[in-house]
Amino acid sequence: MTDAALTPTPNDCPLPRRRSDFATLNEAIDYSARSEKGLNFHDMRGTLERAYSFAEMREDALAMAYRLAAAGIGKDDRVALVAQTGPEFAALFCACVYAGAWPVPLPLPTTFGGKENYIEQLGVQLESCDPKILLYPAEIAEMGELAASKQGCQGQAWEDFARNEAPVVALPEAMPHDICYLQYSSGSTRFPTGVAVTHEALLHNLYGHAEGVKLGANDRVVSWLPWYHDMGLVGCFLSPIANQVSCDYLRTEHFARRPLAWLDLISRNPGNTLSYSPTFGYDICARRISSQSHVDERFDLSRWRTAGNGADMIRPDVMQAFVNAFAPAGFKASAFTPSYGLAEATLAVTVMPPGEGIRVELVEEERLSGRPRDLERPARYRAIVNCGKALPGMEIEIRGENGQHKGDHQIGKVWCRGKSVMHSYFRNEEATNDCLVDGWLDTGDMGYMARGYLFIVGRAKDMIIINGKNHWPQDIEWAVEQLPGFNHGDIAAFAIETESGEEAPAVLVHCRVSDPDERLKLRDQIADKVRSVTGMACVVELVPPRTLPRTSSGKLSRAKAKRLYLAGEIEPIRLMEAA
Repeated sequence: MTDAALTPTPNDCPLPRRRSDFATLNEAIDYSARSEKGLNFHDMRGTLERAYSFAEMREDALAMAYRLAAAGIGKDDRVALVAQTGPEFAALFCACVYAGAWPVPLPLPTTFGGKENYIEQLGVQLESCDPKILLYPAEIAEMGELAASKQGCQGQAWEDFARNEAPVVALPEAMPHDICYLQYSSGSTRFPTGVAVTHEALLHNLYGHAEGVKLGANDRVVSWLPWYHDMGLVGCFLSPIANQVSCDYLRTEHFARRPLAWLDLISRNPGNTLSYSPTFGYDICARRISSQSHVDERFDLSRWRTAGNGADMIRPDVMQAFVNAFAPAGFKASAFTPSYGLAEATLAVTVMPPGEGIRVELVEEERLSGRPRDLERPARYRAIVNCGKALPGMEIEIRGENGQHKGDHQIGKVWCRGKSVMHSYFRNEEATNDCLVDGWLDTGDMGYMARGYLFIVGRAKDMIIINGKNHWPQDIEWAVEQLPGFNHGDIAAFAIETESGEEAPAVLVHCRVSDPDERLKLRDQIADKVRSVTGMACVVELVPPRTLPRTSSGKLSRAKAKRLYLAGEIEPIRLMEAA
């Protein structure tokens, strides 16, 4: 490859920018191919490996679409794609769209769980989406072949598929109401439910988000998020196409090993950067930098215009730690852009207006529980982060248990309505009807509105209710994380029924100590910490490292942890009590 080929695609070019004002993704791909912009793939150290213009991507996608047609794959067929960040997946995803098939991004193997678990995970998702073919990178060919054969569908490495003949044929015309792709929402690895998203829903959401962040000249996206997760796929792959934005990528596994390479890429961008991360991404970077580090000598974060926050509960303490660590490199707290969304709404529901940063309200815990405050005890407060305003064309309502509308600062379930809302759960009418009512989507999240801004307080389904009082598992988990030796994702909190028939909080915790006495001491330490948060005794179970299940996007799955624990499939470490 020549030096010229390793020049990154530019931030700007003469082609007028269009903010996702297309009827279909097909039209968006065609228009982006007229620009000089594109996707840029970097290695673990942040060195550019491949500059992939939108024009080249379109050319490759059309050739792959002809190969799909030659293989008998056409309109409304599903094509499962293992979502490795790279030009192959990008071309194949767009190829499916051109061929009228539905691309279905599936996760890569992780460092935990092992080969058999990954094959099983792929198997259940393949069973759910019922694809004609599974395509995967060559390095996981053995696992891909096994998963495909177990499901009875064809499996092929995409390098091999690319060698098939590609006779030119007429491709179907896409319509706005056609299904564009199938997205598996977080938490759906064991009992998967695919979210069917139309072209219209996708483009409407991408337009709304572009308007919300005021996407403009000289903007560039930098991302390490996986393409099987809605933020990585929609926000950092499809959005750059539909809005003609160049993008720099690190693979997720490379970010995990060298997280500061993410900030290196941002520093090298001479224009304005838009980059998104869950809270833990900012946390990892802040922890990697010591107080003695001269961050200003390595990084220049002064042009990081939109530092997006989403995908999990936003923690103000982590965000402040990031500001403290990287302010000397020019990072501005006002760049933080909280947002709220879910796969069932394509992606974004709300986004904070540019420049407003992180805004927090302190809310009494009794208000969160719905009980009157005990005046004999001092008030306890929890910081709730402002998640911004609804995207253009999106409506939000807060409803009570009986469906009644809630006013400002009244907590209830979050509902939303707009063209971005999903078409359905694929082949699951019951689940679709459970959450879609008269065009409104029941998000399953709890929150409140204030002056047009949305505040999320937690998941309704994760709520721990003890003696009529609500406890958010995130609070318990964060409390345990403050103890020495614990990392984010080491703790899962949920409610269980005790032998007496009463509910109690249960806490599963990754244990990395082997000494029996130290284990007992650790258990008691955790129990004391949880008691200080909930005021109640809890069940503490120490489990081996890497035991707690994760979602396809790498987040802790409390619901699955609870199911596996109650089924006896998660075996706690036996503790030897003193005689």
